[in-house]
Amino acid sequence: MAVPQPTQAFVPVKEVRNGIVILKEDGYRGIMMCSAMNFALKSEDEQTAIIRGFQSFLNTLDFSVEVVVHSRKMDIRPYLALLEERLDAQQSELMRIQLREYIQFIKGFMDSTEIMTKLFYTVVPYSPALGLKVAQSFHVPGTKKATASEQGDNFEEDRIQLEQRMALVSAGLSSAGIRAVALSTEEIIELLYRSFNIGQLESPIHLDGGAPSRT
Repeated sequence: MAVPQPTQAFVPVKEVRNGIVILKEDGYRGIMMCSAMNFALKSEDEQTAIIRGFQSFLNTLDFSVEVVVHSRKMDIRPYLALLEERLDAQQSELMRIQLREYIQFIKGFMDSTEIMTKLFYTVVPYSPALGLKVAQSFHVPGTKKATASEQGDNFEEDRIQLEQRMALVSAGLSSAGIRAVALSTEEIIELLYRSFNIGQLESPIHLDGGAPSRT
């Protein structure tokens, strides 16, 4: 009889360090949150410029990227909590009645309708040279095994290479009118947790400064 595997065994992520996803197979991934746009509302000239900018972006890449659309049910609990605070602080009885009715309306509407919000991400990959990883994984007789310090230096070199790719992707998306912001370690962990716990009610990821618009 097969022994049940823990959930972690099916997650390809080894760890998240310095805003970089380290895979179990020794690959690296950088994740950037991207702004959205309503292409249909743009003028014909704007649409043409966006298409040409995105086409130019794709032509500059010599590596693959992955575009991920993450849908989740909108969490209105922070908004309702704010309304409750306003209700408690309200002095006018008429305004209190209106606020109370509005809160009930919002709760009833959300109970009967699932409003989904979409977040857009670009995943940038980087895989170090195979020979370097083999040398780190196996100790060949007659050779010096890499120290922990040397392995850390290798990670820093790989991180720099990945961040250069991410900068290239960010600049290319910018030419198409899309802003991209790299996620921090905490934000990546939160995103991964939500991705593997889809049934939970979720709230938006808040970025520190320069975050793309989510509307």
